[in-house]
Amino acid sequence: MMRKQTSTLLSALAFAVASAAVSVPGMLVAKHAVAQEEAVKASDKPTRRVPTLRGKVYEQLARAQTAADEAGNVEEAISILKEVEDKSHSMNAYEKAMMYNFFGFIYYNNEDYAKALESFAKVVEQQPIPEKFEMTTLFSLAQLNLMQGNYDETIKYLERWESLNSGSIPSKNKVIKAQAYYQNKKYSEAADWITQAINDHEAEGMIPDEGWLILQRAVFYELKQPEKVKDVLIKMVKLFDEPKYWIQLAGMYGELGEERKQLAIMETAYQRGFVETSADIFNMAQLYYYHRVPYKGAKLMEQAINDGVLEKNLRNLKFLGQSWSLAKEQDKAIPVMLQAAELSEDGELDAQLAQILLNEERFDDAIAAADRAIEKGELRNPGLVYLIKGMALYNKKQFALALNQLAEAEKHQKSRAMAQQWKQFVQGEKQQADRIAAELGSS
Repeated sequence: MMRKQTSTLLSALAFAVASAAVSVPGMLVAKHAVAQEEAVKASDKPTRRVPTLRGKVYEQLARAQTAADEAGNVEEAISILKEVEDKSHSMNAYEKAMMYNFFGFIYYNNEDYAKALESFAKVVEQQPIPEKFEMTTLFSLAQLNLMQGNYDETIKYLERWESLNSGSIPSKNKVIKAQAYYQNKKYSEAADWITQAINDHEAEGMIPDEGWLILQRAVFYELKQPEKVKDVLIKMVKLFDEPKYWIQLAGMYGELGEERKQLAIMETAYQRGFVETSADIFNMAQLYYYHRVPYKGAKLMEQAINDGVLEKNLRNLKFLGQSWSLAKEQDKAIPVMLQAAELSEDGELDAQLAQILLNEERFDDAIAAADRAIEKGELRNPGLVYLIKGMALYNKKQFALALNQLAEAEKHQKSRAMAQQWKQFVQGEKQQADRIAAELGSS
């Protein structure tokens, strides 16, 4: 287990909440000199008289620190402190507080966070102690409890800190409080505190920490306030210009029903090289499709498949084929639809392909696709496949076979009316063809 120097600041203690992470500044200073300086400052206040740290006690604490710092012997340092603790009945409140403060640092640096919390909690139980020392420890306790998932305790220590504070509450305190409320699923309270923190920071002309905005976005999302989520993301795009925020902003416009803005943001992100993942590329292609610009979507997907970003799977090939078809690029749609149909277990894609081939007057291919669709089955509208096949056979002048297929189409409710109309038409064409054939045969 890596041991850290107890004489240093416990800096950059960070805690990630959902997708938010807030880096907090140094916690406590174990140096006797710093603590004494705080005591002097606190002693200026007539409301709190603080006893002094006697040299004899300080020597013992210094021994423990030396053992931990220079020898790296945590066990010896703790042993020395326990010897001091055995004599705590003769110590004043400030001496006990400093002793438990040393315990806390050593346990923390040894990554024994439960015992560190217990020790720091004992620091603030000792009274009277320098007010700034107490406030620093309370803040550290709030951070450590947040880190350990003790969110009610985090709020309790922050509120105790606030009761001692005579000035405004720093933004970092508000952010930690917002984190604790967020984790406790008290989203309204979390929203209030994180918004205050950000507003205070901005009022001072400062840019809020990225993690603060991430937390605010998460809170508004949980509160089902998409407009506010969108506003936070607009700010994040402007401040940090990260690809993920552009994509997320586009998604929020989509959730709000502002599809044109969604597409505009996605196109900007694409031009800047931010649309790179298979999911983002597919989503963008869908946007093009639904905005009736399928050619752009098809080109995007085709390039991504060729580059290996998108797999040649059923979903991607099916959508690519449909995009080419909607773009009236049937020569490109047909081979892609053929590949997709080969991967499909049901006949639905073969049925769609049969329709395209019929429209392109590739009647033999249309009949083959219809036969595959019928063989695979599980069709949403099976009568339509027989109708397509009948129309293809009619165009091949195979009237009797066409009528057989139209009779099959007539059995299905969805295709019955169309099948009956075609049946009458084909019968008329057949009669006329038969009459011409008879006349030619008799002449």
